[in-house]
Amino acid sequence: MLPTLRSVCCSATLLALLAAPLAAVDPTQRPLIELEKPGAEAKLVPNDAAQVIVARAATGGVDVTIKPGANGYPGISIKPDGEGAVWDLSKVGHVGFTITNTGADKTTISLRVDNAGDWKTNPWNGENLTLKAGETKTGVVYFGHSWGKKGFALDPAKVSQVLVFTGNPKKDLTFRIDAITTGGEPGEAPAIPVDQVRTKPKGGVILGAGSALEAKQVEGKGLTASLAGEGGKQSVSVAVEAGKDGRVSLRPAAGRWALQDHLAVRLKLRNTGTAAVQGKAVLESNGGTSDDIPVQVAAGASAEVVIPFGSVNHVDPAVKNSGTRYTSDAASAVTLIVAKGDAARALVIEETIAFLPVTDVPAWVGVKPPGDGEWTKTFSDEFDGTAIDTAKWNIYTENYWDKRTHFSKDNVIVSNGTVKLHYEKKTGFHNDDPKRHQTDYACGFLDTYGKWTQRYGFFEARFKTPRAPGLWPAFWTMPDRGVEVGEQWKRASTHKGGMELDIFEHLTRWGPWRYNIAHHWDGYDKEHKANGTSNAYVGPDKDGYITAAVLWEPGRTTYYGNGKVVLKWEDPRICSIPSYPILYMVSGGWDNSPLDDAQLPADFEIDYIRVWQRKDLAEAPAVPAPAAPAPAKP
Repeated sequence: MLPTLRSVCCSATLLALLAAPLAAVDPTQRPLIELEKPGAEAKLVPNDAAQVIVARAATGGVDVTIKPGANGYPGISIKPDGEGAVWDLSKVGHVGFTITNTGADKTTISLRVDNAGDWKTNPWNGENLTLKAGETKTGVVYFGHSWGKKGFALDPAKVSQVLVFTGNPKKDLTFRIDAITTGGEPGEAPAIPVDQVRTKPKGGVILGAGSALEAKQVEGKGLTASLAGEGGKQSVSVAVEAGKDGRVSLRPAAGRWALQDHLAVRLKLRNTGTAAVQGKAVLESNGGTSDDIPVQVAAGASAEVVIPFGSVNHVDPAVKNSGTRYTSDAASAVTLIVAKGDAARALVIEETIAFLPVTDVPAWVGVKPPGDGEWTKTFSDEFDGTAIDTAKWNIYTENYWDKRTHFSKDNVIVSNGTVKLHYEKKTGFHNDDPKRHQTDYACGFLDTYGKWTQRYGFFEARFKTPRAPGLWPAFWTMPDRGVEVGEQWKRASTHKGGMELDIFEHLTRWGPWRYNIAHHWDGYDKEHKANGTSNAYVGPDKDGYITAAVLWEPGRTTYYGNGKVVLKWEDPRICSIPSYPILYMVSGGWDNSPLDDAQLPADFEIDYIRVWQRKDLAEAPAVPAPAAPAPAKP
């Protein structure tokens, strides 16, 4: 029987089975299973006999009925004949599933091709197929890809099963599996949808010396905009009639620009008319727009306009749409908006270049917290020497995050005044314990749970992030109510005054200078609440480091990136429970790329962590815990 799919995450983590490859069957260039043959329906095994009904279709193929029930992901599996057998699909590039929706409602069906292995490591490729009532389509699972993107590096010579399943329906749904076939060439890949194409302009140059824009990439509305080339250097001439306004946008030839290695776009403008030009400049992206930057160029003059990726003002999560929504990895346009004027206006956009500005770090960073007050350093580690200080740090914990990474002492590397959480492809046991589960990726971990906590104060760390795709380094805190409360899940509950504070949470797909800041409280189930920003942009200091910090006060948090305020929130619900710092790195996250073994190993390199306490905060009375339901055991 196929195991329950209840643990499958609908966005990424799907159903899996364990199987050991012993024998191989070669179905190259033919149906994987001949569904038209009598008795073929017996090979489609439901994962829940009460919820999934399989029957031979009158017109050929196999009818599947899915009923509401306890299983979150009801469906069927098909395996090759023979105990532990596998299909050898190494001579083809995909498995195709032809399915007809025989029900009355639109439905989405999930398709999957598996290798043997622990389901927690996701050893499969998947695709979704959405069908209108009565519609027939073929969904294709390309080896090494899931949902149109690179995924698990499936071994097509060792396919242990294929799966077809749905989410738990509210009423009966029916579909017919008409065919499951193999085809294509080894190593083939799905066509990239136009909206997923990403282009990195060479040297960040969008327009100017070395650019190669096409006329279609210059879009004018309410004005005339024309692309010109002067000695190999492109520019855009803009003309606006008297009494009118308009905009000109520079767009990628296809898809989006990938500008995540930069932090701003600079426009060089030259007013070639007899009237001043006023307006604003803005960056557009899949996530939204940047802040508007004022533009004013006097007649006959030139000007530079810099549009930063981050918000000019800090983010306030209590204010709707506070801060930037701009996402630099999916930039759709650089837009110049010209305001109305009494006279005709003319200008030339001479350059449009994405770049990394110099970051000026205030002198107080790393020395003392910002602002007045009587501060005392209460915790620090400069990571001098050659070994981690286990009186301060734990190097083991449970991995609640990606399930594929095990924590190992060998991956906490102290040298040259830093500690590296070293991520690599290395098979080993979780927490270096042979009695624990084994995974194929290893990393280091640090936290002070049970060894040091503090309520309120200034928490700061300086680090360099990895560049390899698919990694998830972070610096954050969790509450700890003390040993007398009991197990860790009770001590660290985010209910009743507890809160997770994500000071720095980075997904490497975003590029090195963008990260997430967040508050999480009232558990992680249906009562879960959160706010923050996924678009904090901070440039490197002169040595390539980012220093991230939070000033945590009663009813207020203020977050800093290299000394600049990037988020501030005031609310009585701010955490009032002593908390401990965590430095970790796993793979995955909610908006990341797949791991690429070829770009491993990679390091999350921490220069220091320093915590201060202000006298008045140390003496602050405890805040009554807000009423909340008791936490559920994970």
